[in-house]
Amino acid sequence: MNIQRVFLMIPPLLLAITVHEVAHGYIAYRKGDFTAKLMGRLTLNPVKHIDPIGTILFPLILAMSGTGMIFGWAKPVPVNSFNFKSPRKDMVLVSLAGPLSNFLLAMVFALLLRVLLWVPGVGNSAVMVPLADMLAFGIHISIILGVFNLLPIHPLDGSHIMEGLLPAQQAQAYSRLAPYGWMILIGLMFTGILWKILGPFYSLVYLFIATIFGF
Repeated sequence: MNIQRVFLMIPPLLLAITVHEVAHGYIAYRKGDFTAKLMGRLTLNPVKHIDPIGTILFPLILAMSGTGMIFGWAKPVPVNSFNFKSPRKDMVLVSLAGPLSNFLLAMVFALLLRVLLWVPGVGNSAVMVPLADMLAFGIHISIILGVFNLLPIHPLDGSHIMEGLLPAQQAQAYSRLAPYGWMILIGLMFTGILWKILGPFYSLVYLFIATIFGF
């Protein structure tokens, strides 16, 4: 993958990761937990959310590997569920907020790309082609982040959603898998199984967005 393309990927990746974390913090704030706000994490300034490995190194390695699958993560927004009136229910909503914000962001990127393609005479210009590539990647990475984080594997958002939906006893048993979450994810990724799981869901969301915006 050429270096210019990698640089085009950086802004939408940073935005997608930042929006994801801010969405968690904002819903937590609305539900009574001010932790993220007090720590200055309810901001779209990506510097506040960057994790050197998850936001920079890991996506760069994936980009250079040519696998075509690129994602990353930011520093998790701190959430204290003890501040919620209904801790289990509210934690589900907080966890859902991140992936849903990514799907909404993918629609914003799609809308901007659709508008760009409608502008007469600029679709093939030297400036607009890279911009279109950036927006197209924004759609891709936003959907990937949303779908990836819905996996019910610790420490992803899907695991917290699962804990909130399971009966208390089963949720407690399920939470014991948390120490093995990253090992499971790495194993799925390097065996190629991860994309086989994510692919159909990615395609479904992409098809939905493409249909709405006429791609």
